[in-house]
Amino acid sequence: MEGTKGAAMRTRCGLLVLALCASVGAIAPDVAEASGCAVVWGSLEKGAGVVDRVDPGPPMFDVRAGRHECFDRMVVDVRGRTADYHAEYVSGVTELATGDPIPLRGGAFLAIVASADVRDDSGAVTFPRIGRAELVAVTGWQTFRQIAWAGSQEGITQIGIGVRARLPFRVFILAGPGTGSRLVVDVAHRW
Repeated sequence: MEGTKGAAMRTRCGLLVLALCASVGAIAPDVAEASGCAVVWGSLEKGAGVVDRVDPGPPMFDVRAGRHECFDRMVVDVRGRTADYHAEYVSGVTELATGDPIPLRGGAFLAIVASADVRDDSGAVTFPRIGRAELVAVTGWQTFRQIAWAGSQEGITQIGIGVRARLPFRVFILAGPGTGSRLVVDVAHRW
């Protein structure tokens, strides 16, 4: 009798282990997918340096965007080294010089301010898309809804990003190409 009870107990334990392994196997793909897009950025304001009008930033020459597996990315290309920026979610983006509202599509709005001018030292315009409501075509993207011009004044430039919702974001600067630099804004697809 004792041998039969022991065998039954071992069988129950074996079945329990198999059930546990099967349930872990069913969860594992979701865990692996989530860890591939693990986001720890948060949604609070971010900044580096001091964005001021005392010393105009280097001239910007392009704004572009790209879609990635875990986030949408906007890049501001600058001729020279830029180091100063401020980014935060706002209730509405306003034009830098006038304070007029900038209409943006989306459920949340990011205001990106950078020490980057739209003119070079000779006064020539380096960014030809000044004033455009659609700096980059992002229709149908997972997170971005619109990237719009929000003004430039005294060496400071502001761009508004309409996003699907208030999602985590990060901002950083990359060196290059050459002597230039790039201000990068990534907004996650989900929390």
